[in-house]
Amino acid sequence: MKAYEIMNQQVYKVKENDTVRSVIEKFISHRISGLPIVNDRNEIIAYMSDGDILRYIGKHEDIIFNAASLNFFIQRDVEEFEQRTQRLLRLNVLEIAKRKVIKVSWNEEIENIAAILGKKQIKKLPVERNGVLVGIISRGDVIRHSFKSII
Repeated sequence: MKAYEIMNQQVYKVKENDTVRSVIEKFISHRISGLPIVNDRNEIIAYMSDGDILRYIGKHEDIIFNAASLNFFIQRDVEEFEQRTQRLLRLNVLEIAKRKVIKVSWNEEIENIAAILGKKQIKKLPVERNGVLVGIISRGDVIRHSFKSII
């Protein structure tokens, strides 16, 4: 079985010039947890997941090396949660999205897709044909199509 046989052709996506607000709106309104970011030619250039959002709004500490004094120090996150979430909404999607996108070709075998989803511990894979986004495959899609004739 090939990717094009099980992929969802209705792909929620955003453009490279969109803000994170548009991503979060799609997450909420379509009950999804990730989506590809495309350019004007519909080529996949990045991917944003709910994990990227959570990493951004979560409290964190950065260990910084000061070369002049040869010392390390901890920079504490002093920004309030509300401020961080408001700033996030205004960011361009490419500021926090993953640029190294794991994707598959439209004619990839389902066994390989299952292996990628499992090994990389990701929920969805964008599908492309001739460099252009044509669909998306989730873990659930693979499970449903792998076992529908058995169960």
